[in-house]
Amino acid sequence: LVDRYIIHLRNILSNSFYPVLQRAIGVGSAFEGWSPHQQDVVYQVLIPMTPPPGHSFHLELDSAGHRHVRNFRVRVQLECICTGEQQGENLLCFLHHPEEELRNNQDPSLLDTLCIGSYLDVHKTARWFCQLVRAVWPALPHSHNWHLTLLPSRRSCQFKVINGRESFRMEMLFGVQRGYSDIFVSSQTAEAYTSSTTWPETYAVAEVKFFKYIARQAPPDSLHLRCLQLFVHLQLDIGFSTYTMKTIIMHLLNTIPMSQWRRRHFLRRLFGVIESLRLSLEMKTLNHFIVGNQTLPEEIRLPSDVQTAEPPNLFHRLAVDPVAHSQGIGEY
Repeated sequence: LVDRYIIHLRNILSNSFYPVLQRAIGVGSAFEGWSPHQQDVVYQVLIPMTPPPGHSFHLELDSAGHRHVRNFRVRVQLECICTGEQQGENLLCFLHHPEEELRNNQDPSLLDTLCIGSYLDVHKTARWFCQLVRAVWPALPHSHNWHLTLLPSRRSCQFKVINGRESFRMEMLFGVQRGYSDIFVSSQTAEAYTSSTTWPETYAVAEVKFFKYIARQAPPDSLHLRCLQLFVHLQLDIGFSTYTMKTIIMHLLNTIPMSQWRRRHFLRRLFGVIESLRLSLEMKTLNHFIVGNQTLPEEIRLPSDVQTAEPPNLFHRLAVDPVAHSQGIGEY
């Protein structure tokens, strides 16, 4: 469905100066194979965006943000296209043609549509994309049998499609790739409030690649995903986040051979997860799985600053707040 959307949208936007939409990447628990809510799965897809002709993207680290969250801003810069050779079209250069000529003969630049100042705005991007989704839906084959409902969201495009008793929820996120790596800056936020020009660094693509790598190594009766589902269900009534349990199990999957995740090892692996959680609580330390991890499979591509960084401590709050630490021990 999303691929069909992207094909239609690229055709519609081919002569505009909006971001160029690339093929979507499935991320999150549904695409990693362990969704905690089997009856209400939300399919998340990340849509990479590249700059349109005459523009370039420059990622700027926002050092003023939370020290445990790497936030970026996407600065949009106009580039000279006077030669026009690489485009194969008679595009007017935004830098060197008169404003009146540009206004009369060419669509506005990205700076004039989806930016605040020189920076790409998440809210404007999400609103623009949702309008496109609504407009393009009647042209898709799915529209004959499925009803589309857009859901409220400021930093993504969320919608539900319904066909009788069947329904699917989707969330389309937008991202800009960091070089040629599996790390992106994304419209998704991990904090209560994030400004509209803030794009947090996301490791979702690298994580889904890790789970696909593990799936290729796993024996047919491997229960590593069932193990993760079990702990995610257990933590619904306590304070440990889903990401905490996922991080612990990813660390174990990266160190324990897959031959030891078979059905007959299930109880041993469950106790191993519990023991890892206990040790992390005692030490008040749980390292991020992607950032600073020197032992990832070679196929997962990281920027050098992510690969060599000190891993963020997901239990940092427990280290600085004795009450939170006591509460965590109690919940354990």
